Amino acid sequence: MDRAATPSDDLTPHDPLALDPDAMREMGYRVVDMLIERMARLRSGPVLRMATRDEMEARIAEPPPATGSDFGSLVARLDRDVLPYVGHFDHPRFFGYVPGAGTWPGALGDLIAAATNIDAGAWREAAGPIQLELTVLDWFREWLGYPQDSAGVLVSGGSAANLTAIACAREALVGPMSSRIVAYTSDQSHSSLARAARHLGFRPDQIRVLPTDEQFRIRPADLVAAMDVDLAAGRLPFLVSANAGSTNTGSVDDLTALAGICRERNAWLHVDAAYGGFAVLTERGRAALAGIELADSVTLDPHKWLAMPFEVGCLMVRRGEAIERAFELHPEYLQERPDGPRIVNFADRGLQLTRASRAIKVWLAIQTFGVGAFRAAIDRAIDLALNAQGLIEADPRLELVTPASLSILTFRRRGAPGATPAEVDALNERVVGALARAGDVLLTSTTVGGRYVIRLCVLNHSSTEADVRYAIERAATADPGEMHPGEAAQRTSGRDAGVDLAWLRAHGLDAEHLRAVRGFESVSDEQAARFLGAGHEETYGAGEPVTERWAYARVFYLVMNGRLSVRIDGSEVNSLGPGDYLGEIAAIDWGRDFTYGRTATVVAAEPSRLLALPAAALRELMAEVPAVDREIRRVAGTRLRTR
Repeated sequence: MDRAATPSDDLTPHDPLALDPDAMREMGYRVVDMLIERMARLRSGPVLRMATRDEMEARIAEPPPATGSDFGSLVARLDRDVLPYVGHFDHPRFFGYVPGAGTWPGALGDLIAAATNIDAGAWREAAGPIQLELTVLDWFREWLGYPQDSAGVLVSGGSAANLTAIACAREALVGPMSSRIVAYTSDQSHSSLARAARHLGFRPDQIRVLPTDEQFRIRPADLVAAMDVDLAAGRLPFLVSANAGSTNTGSVDDLTALAGICRERNAWLHVDAAYGGFAVLTERGRAALAGIELADSVTLDPHKWLAMPFEVGCLMVRRGEAIERAFELHPEYLQERPDGPRIVNFADRGLQLTRASRAIKVWLAIQTFGVGAFRAAIDRAIDLALNAQGLIEADPRLELVTPASLSILTFRRRGAPGATPAEVDALNERVVGALARAGDVLLTSTTVGGRYVIRLCVLNHSSTEADVRYAIERAATADPGEMHPGEAAQRTSGRDAGVDLAWLRAHGLDAEHLRAVRGFESVSDEQAARFLGAGHEETYGAGEPVTERWAYARVFYLVMNGRLSVRIDGSEVNSLGPGDYLGEIAAIDWGRDFTYGRTATVVAAEPSRLLALPAAALRELMAEVPAVDREIRRVAGTRLRTR
């Protein structure tokens, strides 16, 4: 065992975990050398290296040792058996999810925070680190355009910031949880909003998920209409969560318009700017995020576009006193904690009592490089996304789906002539899988308008034009492999012409009847029996409403006979007859059981009979039958954008 890197026997014999200074230096040198070598070979290595659970257990699953091991050997083992098997978010060709390339000063800041083991929760024990965090938050405040009396807190990431924001808004406007309150967000919002709402005790009918426009933004008129319906029903609209750079497409809501609505109605406007917020450092980003300074709270993620190592997020609150009112507690075992008008205890601004000093790495990196360097890196990422868009538009093998917004765009590989939409979906899914297996570039996927698309996000300061060009070319040329037997059939969602719909005018629906409905062709007899067994018949007279716009309902309807008129703002936008269905969006789980309200009013244009089924039954069928899932999502996506 290397003497310089083993526990000390003579310096502090009473402390079994002590090391002498020379041993600590030697350990540090070994780690730094390993990390710098890793960074030097990063570009030439794979972006993603996957492994099975069995493979990883064979390498590192073991009981803990009774005695110590040589530190240098352990570092070498990490370098060999652990660290290679990751997605390198800091790789210059990592364009999936939201990438993250940190900086060396930021990493050393984390080392300082860990080695000094600071608890940055209370001023008495951490005056220096807390003032450092206040300084960093003041920088963020100025960049956002927030007033002097705003306040903030550094947290683990955007998910924690969003949860903290909802809790703060509820305490500021309502107090204890109330069954009357309702929050509004869009179908483009991050899943962390759903998780936060669930854990804060919101029922599914207390979250309104609003459909978005052609640019994937909340329609202000829809928000007003949904609020009016809730007010008329005795509910209390209290929160609107908007996007400043959605994860799906990079879309930015009309923040100025939403702020005006919230101000008029005494609702809290929260802006999730985890991905896009720091774009305000640039001229283009400031223009795109106009109105962010009007929000009541803003989520930021320095470990995204500010190039900080994971983890560090931030919540900024316009009226600073609101965040402490929401979280401040004074238990008897913390009587020594100082209070006063200029004393800040960050434990009173969030969920954590004991908390690391995340500000050290942020401060150290920004001080080392200067704000101008970060501004240039953000501007360059925006340029590279536009460059990628130009390459896609110029390539006949590819199709641009959504243009670059901030630094995110989506696109698809074109299918063969005559390919069905489902076959093109399958092709693109196989392309993304092939690239992941190859490991030389990483692109991930999302769903836009019910269709599978490839998503590219440029964020890493190390990415170049050549990297972007390589990624686009690989997406256009990667061998997707052969379609597996049955894959096309699974994805085919069309109904054969000439299907006899006479069954819909009779009783006793069975599997053959259900399989005549578009998208349900591959449902088994047993699945059909369970699904249809959950339903009951409803009848409606001419002019009688089946459902009202913005109502919260979880019922899926199959039209047995008659005709239904689908209306928005008094105008008919669709007509449904035998074999059609409605209410499919009730089964689209936006997250944690939160889903859309009705997006149109449906009225029986003539006497009609419907089979009403609980959305839970449809959701179960969708989970079991991929073709049903894809068709329901396709129809929902189309209808959500019907005006």
